[in-house]
Order: sequence, then structure tokens, then C-alpha cells
Amino acid sequence: MKKFLSPFLALSLGLLIPGSAFAAASHEDLQDRMDAAKVVLDQILTTPDNTIPLNILEQATCVAVIPSLKKGAFLVGAEYGRGVVTCRTGHGWSAPVFITLAGGSFGFQIGGQATDLILVAVNDRGFQDLLKSKFKLGGDVGAAAGPVGRNSQAATDWKMNAELLTYSRSKGLFAGIDLNGASVTQSTDDTETYYGQAHSFQSILKGDVPVPQGAEAFVRTVAKAFIDAKANH
Repeated sequence: MKKFLSPFLALSLGLLIPGSAFAAASHEDLQDRMDAAKVVLDQILTTPDNTIPLNILEQATCVAVIPSLKKGAFLVGAEYGRGVVTCRTGHGWSAPVFITLAGGSFGFQIGGQATDLILVAVNDRGFQDLLKSKFKLGGDVGAAAGPVGRNSQAATDWKMNAELLTYSRSKGLFAGIDLNGASVTQSTDDTETYYGQAHSFQSILKGDVPVPQGAEAFVRTVAKAFIDAKANH
């Protein structure tokens, strides 16, 4: 059965998601993605009663934003999105890298929507996960739908076993989301294109590579959220 479902899912993913989504990205495309990620964060973080809790922000080790994840479904659901990640270092927040999230869910659904995603690593295990070339949420990595609200009472439950907390925003609604089964992959080609040369994810996320000018606004937004959370919690 698995041998049948795997190629069927791959075919469905190809039919549901435009071919342009898989095409090589230009530097301009990547800058647009970086700018979109900043906008998503700005809009979510400035809604106090419907945002990521302060005690999660202040312990965050990495933040990933995937603007407009594409979702479609016709017998087999499909998800595909590209985003950016920055991680906390000993001297601030790192230059960003690019990632791809892909997954599928079965269900008799017809339709599609675009959803913004945020992944927050809440400990060093979560940080180490993002240094892997590929991992599966809920399989290789402990992931959970994140609590919502500036001072959410549920914001302590994740401490037991979650490495990554996952959030979504669709049609203005921000909430935790279960992404178990989705795979996160390093987008090495995109990262190399953006920087103009090859850098390992480890060297970038550990702060060994300067933040490019075009990424400064995104990184500042994450850093400010982290500092504000520490000051106010």
C-alpha cells in the first residue's frame, strides 16, 4: 500500500502546486521572501492578545517564517512552502538561511488556501534540528501546536517534550497548528544564491556570517521581539 501511496502523493503534489514553486529562485525572489517574512512577523507581533506568548519568545533559540505556504487538496492534500530562519547566538541573532517545508495529508477535500507559518525552536535541541539537512516534524523532531496569547496559561505545557512550536495564520486568524508529518529541508541553493557564495547552515546560524543588508530588517524584528519579551515578562 505504501508503495502505491508514495508516488500517488508525489503526483498529487505536482498537480496541486504550480511548477514555478519548484523553480530556481533569483536574488530578487529571495529578497521578496525575506521582506514578506518580516511583514508576517510585524503583523502577528503587534496583536497583543493573539500572538506568541512572552515566555516562549524570551526562550526562543530560532525563529522560522514561511510566508504564504501553499495548500491544496483534491482527494490528497498537499503543502509546500519556502521560508527563512534566524537563530540566537552569543552576540545577537544570526544571518538568515532558507528552508523548504513540504508535506501531505489525506482527506476528501477540494479547494486551496495560502497560509503563513511560524516555527519557533524553544531549546537547544530545536536549534540543532535546524542544522540538519532534513527532518520530519513529529517524527525526527518533537513538534507541537504552539499556544497563543501574550500571557497564555497554556504556554508552559510545551516544556516537557517539544523542540519546535508551530503556528499558522490564515485569513487573519492566528493559531497553533499541528504540522506533524511535514518535512523541513535546508534550501542550500537559495541560501547560496542569496549570499552569492556557499556557506554552511551551521556557520550562518551560529553567527559566523554577517547579516546581509537585505536581511537586516527581518533579523531586527526577531531580535526586538526577543528583547521586548525579556523586558516585559
